[in-house]
Amino acid sequence: MVYSLLYHLIAYCKIDGVPTDILINGVSLQNRAVEGDIVVITVDPLGLWTKMKGSNGSSNNPAPVEDCNRVQEVNGLAGNSYKGKGKVDADCEFADCRSGVLLGKGFDDERQVTRTAACNNVNGHHQSSSDSLRMGLFPRQNEGINSVDKLAVMTSRFPLKRPTGRVVAIVEKSLRRDAIVGFLSVKQWFSYRELNRKDAKGNSANFDHEYVTLNPTDPRFPKMIVFVRDLPDCIKKRLEDGDETIEKELLGAQIEDWSAESPFPRVHISHSFGRSGELETHINAILYQNAIHCADFSPQALSSLPSIPWEIPPEEYQTRKDLRDLCVFTIDPSTACDLDDALSVEKLSNDSFRVGVHIVDVSYFVSPNTALDIEAQLRSTSVYLLHRKIQMLPSLLSEMLGSLNPGVDRLAFSMFWELNRTGDVLDRWMGRTVIRSCCKLSYEHAQDIIQGITDVERFDTLEGFPQLHGLFEWTDVIKSVKCLHEISKTLKEKRFHDGALQLESSKVVYVFDQDGVPYDIRLSERMDSNFIVEEFMLLANMTAAEVISRAFPDSALLRRHPEPNTRKLKEFEAFWHKHGLTLDTSSSGQFCQSLEKIREKLKDDSVLFDILIYYASKPMQLAAYFCSGELKDNLNDWFHYGLAVPLYTHFTSPLRRYPDIIVHRTLAAVIEAEELYLKQRGLLNGNNWEEVSRNCFTGIYFDKEAAASPQGKEVLSFAASKHGIPSPELLADVAAYCNERKLASRHAEDACEKLYMWLLLKKKEILLSDARVLGLGPRFMSLYIQKLAIERRIYYDDVEGLTVEWLESTSTLVLNLSGQKRLFKKGGLGNYMALGNFAWVVNPCDLSMKTGSIDSNDATCMVNGEGTFQDLEPISKSWVDPGTFPLTVHLLSTIPVALYAIGGDDGPLEIGVHLYMSSYLK
Repeated sequence: MVYSLLYHLIAYCKIDGVPTDILINGVSLQNRAVEGDIVVITVDPLGLWTKMKGSNGSSNNPAPVEDCNRVQEVNGLAGNSYKGKGKVDADCEFADCRSGVLLGKGFDDERQVTRTAACNNVNGHHQSSSDSLRMGLFPRQNEGINSVDKLAVMTSRFPLKRPTGRVVAIVEKSLRRDAIVGFLSVKQWFSYRELNRKDAKGNSANFDHEYVTLNPTDPRFPKMIVFVRDLPDCIKKRLEDGDETIEKELLGAQIEDWSAESPFPRVHISHSFGRSGELETHINAILYQNAIHCADFSPQALSSLPSIPWEIPPEEYQTRKDLRDLCVFTIDPSTACDLDDALSVEKLSNDSFRVGVHIVDVSYFVSPNTALDIEAQLRSTSVYLLHRKIQMLPSLLSEMLGSLNPGVDRLAFSMFWELNRTGDVLDRWMGRTVIRSCCKLSYEHAQDIIQGITDVERFDTLEGFPQLHGLFEWTDVIKSVKCLHEISKTLKEKRFHDGALQLESSKVVYVFDQDGVPYDIRLSERMDSNFIVEEFMLLANMTAAEVISRAFPDSALLRRHPEPNTRKLKEFEAFWHKHGLTLDTSSSGQFCQSLEKIREKLKDDSVLFDILIYYASKPMQLAAYFCSGELKDNLNDWFHYGLAVPLYTHFTSPLRRYPDIIVHRTLAAVIEAEELYLKQRGLLNGNNWEEVSRNCFTGIYFDKEAAASPQGKEVLSFAASKHGIPSPELLADVAAYCNERKLASRHAEDACEKLYMWLLLKKKEILLSDARVLGLGPRFMSLYIQKLAIERRIYYDDVEGLTVEWLESTSTLVLNLSGQKRLFKKGGLGNYMALGNFAWVVNPCDLSMKTGSIDSNDATCMVNGEGTFQDLEPISKSWVDPGTFPLTVHLLSTIPVALYAIGGDDGPLEIGVHLYMSSYLK
């Protein structure tokens, strides 16, 4: 798969097993490949490889990515944003990297030929890909694998060299070819028609050989052509009428043909999203680009759900454990309406507790291979676009029938653990249950309880708490929350002691008006109450992974997280070491410990620590679903680097993730097989707590002999068939598709956040902010703007009236106004850039004007559409002092900038940045 940095002329190819991406430099060498394609490449001899800039540890940029003179332009938010309902995915989701297999003849010192290479795009965020396990398979596999090994050895032996190559064939075309978004350019066509108007007088318009160009909004794609005769009739009619406003509409297209003789692909226009710059237009374009299914659910899919009002059938009470007398409650964002998990805790003794996690039993409602199941699998995940949610399952199920709403009986899948005070699991039980939640707590409610703001004595004086259902008192709930908080702290401490890694910094929170339009942003951090939920969801996911992988070693849907890119991690480590911050990246645990030490060291410079965390995620790879049978001979590849656990899966969010539904079905099969086996052996007389220790397949101790016995194999096979567990081959395909859809939803969410950021800046016109200098050189500087959690460049070479002094020895930049006007460059090779395109310069007399500050009492702060943070100060209220000339800049220094919106009616949406300066010479 070919991808480009910033624009389509430079592309890189990622090969699994090779630490350095292959540079494909130039359109001709790309050979019509686009981002996402699986390609065959030829690697150039060593003598033609380019110099790897910044790989010797002396880089002027912290980004351990490709070329340190090309620090990425980041078009979205950084780090781990709050997804969905405001809960974490209980999975360390870092940056993504594409994996692939390279097969072919091998190579010698003079010629290095590689077959199938999987390549991926670096689009200004982290490296990403539609799936991390897809392979391109060619004959002569052994030779191909040797080619990968040899190329890996060569890149390791010559770390200062970057391999180069060219594309010789496209094995599999990317779906991105069918989702091009762009603007038509028709003015030239109008001029052409005007010149030929006399010749065409009296004749009907003939469009057979006439074409217009399409300019993609994604700079990784080249300009494209579309024949006028192939345009939709409505657009063709507007062209005939001379309507130039067609250039301001955002259109969707597909690549139809790209001949070897043409530098431009031919496309077919199929969609018109509306006028650019409008919210709905761009939302629809984002959904189209990422193939997000947003149509209403079909009548066939809805017909498999019961109508409301609905009551649990009597037989379910007989076959499930009845937990309605247990104090169970949910903790979610205040605006959440799809409640898929609940918690409970019981004190068994002074030293032990029984903690319960209760997940909505979606598999009861969604049977395998039904219309609803097919629809859910097609969507694969819910997509959260701040003010809009595209659900994986109908709201009838996700918000009513299945949602663990308080005061009503609900079907659940429950897990219980007996834990001691040190967080050790003494015993466990899992099974299908009936629960009745006593209340719906928000994260703010739970936080107030943790902090002691809410207690039993003072509760009656507080307002805003939810209704309590059943026979429980608030004393029960408050004690449970505090107890769960203490246990979660122990589990978290134990987890990080065992080597877990978490990269988390402040998050951008949007403030919306009554019409859903953003008008301010704030920075937020998660609370202790968020971590209560996270720790127990992690425990449930790890337990589910252990159970299903032992019972079904060839057909368990698991989740793995590969180790980070070693070269990029070392470059990251070297950069920060140069600036006095020592990092140990030898393991996830050592990495985490060194980050904690730096956090303490930088407690007075939280911005710099946020930048550190931002770049720490760059070398990380994508966590991905996989079928256990796919990697049964490589158990080390099952490991989850971020969590530092050998087994992991997703179980706790079946309302918004399709893999969780498969895991539920697999767990149900394990439980039924266990019950059948124990009944056959006469060991099961009931479903009581006393039977916990007798569990042979779901308990702490797995009975391998029972599973391998004829009876065990028979019951496991029967249960797998009954519950629709896919074959290993089919499950591998499902895993790959879910990876693709998860990444697409992430891209859509990132694009939506960039859109809202653009709308905010468009409304404010100017937003002032401090920025940290991350990269510095004679032509441009790279900046990190914490207010928006983005990175941008400012170019200062060839600016009219500006002198630039670059001191290489000290990496120091001095900018000053010369007072001399130079309109043309020497030799007449173009004009100088106007000063106003580089800096927003104000007169000191005008500094009483405050720019970009808006106040409102009706602020609603939301993270991905959920969760309020009323107590956070809008960051636009903070005052920023302008800089003065001469301006001396060092690496990591702070400078003032002005942010503004670019594009809309006349092109793609972008966020621009200028220096913010004051001068009497203005």
